[in-house]
Amino acid sequence: MKTLPYWHDTAPVFAGAETGPVQDRFDVAVIGAGFTGLNAARKLARAGVKVAVLEAGHVGAGGSGRNGGHLNNGIAHGYADAVAHLGAERARALYHAYDRSIDMIAEVIEEEGIACDFRRSGKLKLASKPSHVAGLRAGQELLAREVDPDTRWLSKGELTDEIGSDAFHGAVLYEKSAMMHMGRYLHGLVEASVRHGARIWEHAPVTGRSRSGTGWTLTTPRGQIQAERVIAATGAYTAEVPGAPLGYFRRRMIPMASFIIATRPLSSAEIAATMPGNRTCVTSRIIGNYFRLSPDGRLIFGGRARFSAVSDQRSDAKSGRILRAAMAGIFPHLAGAQIDYCWGGLVGMTRDRFPRAGQADGMIYGMGYSGHGAQLSTLLGQVLADQAMGRNDTNPLEGMDWPAVPALNGKPWFLPLAGLWFRLKDRLA
Repeated sequence: MKTLPYWHDTAPVFAGAETGPVQDRFDVAVIGAGFTGLNAARKLARAGVKVAVLEAGHVGAGGSGRNGGHLNNGIAHGYADAVAHLGAERARALYHAYDRSIDMIAEVIEEEGIACDFRRSGKLKLASKPSHVAGLRAGQELLAREVDPDTRWLSKGELTDEIGSDAFHGAVLYEKSAMMHMGRYLHGLVEASVRHGARIWEHAPVTGRSRSGTGWTLTTPRGQIQAERVIAATGAYTAEVPGAPLGYFRRRMIPMASFIIATRPLSSAEIAATMPGNRTCVTSRIIGNYFRLSPDGRLIFGGRARFSAVSDQRSDAKSGRILRAAMAGIFPHLAGAQIDYCWGGLVGMTRDRFPRAGQADGMIYGMGYSGHGAQLSTLLGQVLADQAMGRNDTNPLEGMDWPAVPALNGKPWFLPLAGLWFRLKDRLA
């Protein structure tokens, strides 16, 4: 079993990073080479802006290369909850932003000729208990009426053609959701950014930021650059850069680990018995699971197996055993299937689980995706590029307050307690 992401292991390796010292003067510096940062860099470079990208690890080392491979439209919350929290107008705009971002991913893939197995698969939100059915059905009816007519309810009987499991009691089908190979999209995106003129330094964590005339000097262990504007696109990995001048974001974002396993390639018969609908799937439990088939026929199965802020080889392996048991509970016929990959990654959770984008602390930023960054980051990356070029009318999150999380000092000590509470709620729901 390999303890690295399937997406990294089965995608080309980026070979176009700068090999010399970090130096020069730029119009815009982007911190972070994931989907958000690379989409910003690509758009800026295409517009003739001189742009640098500084990445603490390698391209896609964070959440962009460590997710479950879903491009699901819709909001993490129930739509009614989003309306109650944000108001009808903003909730509707945010819902449509997820739709638009998936459209933009398809456009980028087409424009740059990226081979990444993008497909409009549709998503199933599966009712894990009979008691969940009424709420999911009511939510789908509200969606269809107010914001997304491309949804429908599937009864338990209709799930026979979709999923080879008796564990579920119905599902909401979101027709516009999609999937792709995350590593190949990353590779195509970074290659396109460089082709259009962006310069990218890997293994160059930003350890200092200071005023320099009308702009900023960014310091890394490999040298310094000057930039008129700075985009912060670091997400949950913000706190992992020692000394980085990004404390504003660390106080507002809870890093939480999520874990994933991938089986060996399944036979045609096993695929037909497991995922005949070949969609992305999420379960309705608070501590639920998400799964899909890979392009080469593996079952990629993930979830928040443990409430932890640590993702390393030991933690990932422990969580992988929990996920294997959960997978066998849903698909008993795969109980003995070999697991070829096991990995984890950090999710940047905001207190209310809504993402944020705007300007603060002298930087333009987009992060806090709360587990839904793969789909929204393409749009927000391009929004950040717009803001860096002086355009401020494309941000669906403009003006949203972002209060700090009480008692958060970079390490979310309260996660195990939260896990106990959510497990209790799952039992009682």
